[in-house]
Amino acid sequence: MSVNTPAPASASGASASGAGSRRRRPRRRAATLIALTLVAGLGLPTAYSAAYADESTATGTAGARKDTRKGMQKIADGLVSDGKRPAALISTRERDGRTGTYAAGVGDLATGAPVPADGQVRIASNTKTFTAVVVLQLVGEGKIELDAPIETYLPKLIRGEGVDGRRITVRQLLQHTSGLPEYTQAVAGDFAEFQHRYAEPRELLDLALEGKASFPPGTKWEYSNTNYVVAGLLVQKITGRPLAEEITKRVIDRIGLRHTYFPQAGDMTIRERHPKGYYTEKPGTPLRDVTVQDPSWGWAAGAMISTNSDVNRFFTALLDGRLLKPAQLKEMRTTVPSEDAVPGSRYGLGLMSKPLSCGGVAWGHGGDIPGYETRGGVTESGRAVNVAVTVLPGDLAELTEVEKAVDTALCR
Repeated sequence: MSVNTPAPASASGASASGAGSRRRRPRRRAATLIALTLVAGLGLPTAYSAAYADESTATGTAGARKDTRKGMQKIADGLVSDGKRPAALISTRERDGRTGTYAAGVGDLATGAPVPADGQVRIASNTKTFTAVVVLQLVGEGKIELDAPIETYLPKLIRGEGVDGRRITVRQLLQHTSGLPEYTQAVAGDFAEFQHRYAEPRELLDLALEGKASFPPGTKWEYSNTNYVVAGLLVQKITGRPLAEEITKRVIDRIGLRHTYFPQAGDMTIRERHPKGYYTEKPGTPLRDVTVQDPSWGWAAGAMISTNSDVNRFFTALLDGRLLKPAQLKEMRTTVPSEDAVPGSRYGLGLMSKPLSCGGVAWGHGGDIPGYETRGGVTESGRAVNVAVTVLPGDLAELTEVEKAVDTALCR
C-alpha cells in the first residue's frame, strides 16, 4: 500500500506502494518522491556492490556459502548504518530450498532489544497480490470475467465525478488502469486519526469517490489503492464470505504459510515475535512507535502481516503455478509500463516485474505502511529475496536503497 509518504501508508505498494516488490503503501509513494524516482538512476552503492566481490573466486561450496552469508549480512548492516533505520531483516530462498535469514539494527528503540530473526512485519501492499490471486481463482472457476465491467458484479456502487462502474473492467482494477481516485491521501493527512480506529471498506470507497476520476478507464496507468478495495468487495460479493476468510482458505492454508495472516476486525497487534515499527510525520522529527495500529484502512490493498520467509514462499508458489491455473497466471504476468523507483518496471494483475542489473527480471510486489517497508522478488531461475525495514523512507535516497539491496541480493 502506499499513502503519499513521508506521511503514512504501492505498486509495489499497501503503504500508508506497491510490491514488487518495490514500494510503497496505500498510494505507494510520496507524491514529491514519485517524480524524482522517474529520473533517478539505480547505480548500486559501493557497500552493496562490493558485498559479493570475493564470491566469484570461492573455490568450494562451503566457501561460497560462507561468502554469501557474509555478503547478505553486509547488505543488512548497510541498511541501518548511521542510524538511518532502526532495523533491517532479510530472508533468502534458493531454488533447491535452501534458505537464509539476516538481521541488523535494533528491534525496539526503547529497550534496545535485538531484532527477532525473520520476525513478523506488516507487509502492506504485498496484500494486493493475495487479493488478486483470489480474484483470478474465481476467474478460473468461471465466476468472474476479467473483461466484464465491475458494474456486472457491484451494480450502481462505483459512481462519482468521471467515475462509472459500467466503464471499468475487473482487469483494469487489478492492473491500476481504471482511473479510480485514491483514498489514502485522507489517511496520510491525518494518520493519528486512523491509527487506532476501525474503517469499513465502504468508508474507504466513499473517501475515494469524493474525488474525481484521474483519467478515463484504460487510457493510462496510475497506482490507486482504491482499485483493490473494490477488488476486495468483489470477492466478498461473489463468494458471500469475508475477504480475510477467502485469502486464508484459498492461499495461506493452501500453501502452508504458517506466519501469515489477514488481521480480523479490531486486531491492532502483531501476533508473533516482531521488530517494532516507527514513523515520523515530517523528516527530521523524532520517530514514533506505530507498531500497534488498526490496518483496516489498508484492507484488501494492504492489511496483511507476514514474515520475509513466508513472503518468499508465497511468491515462489505463485510463480510455480501452485495457486493459479496456467491461463490465469499468464494473465497475471501480462504487464503494462508503470511508474516506479526502478526504471523499466511493469505491472500485471497484482504482480510487478522489475529489471535486474544482472539481466532478467524479478517478480513480486512490495509495500509500505507506517512502520514498515518491504521489497523483494523472485527471479525466473527461482531465487527469492525479501527485505523489510522498520521505518518509511524520508527521501529519494532512502526510497531507492532498499530496492538496490534487493537487486544486489538477487544478482549475487
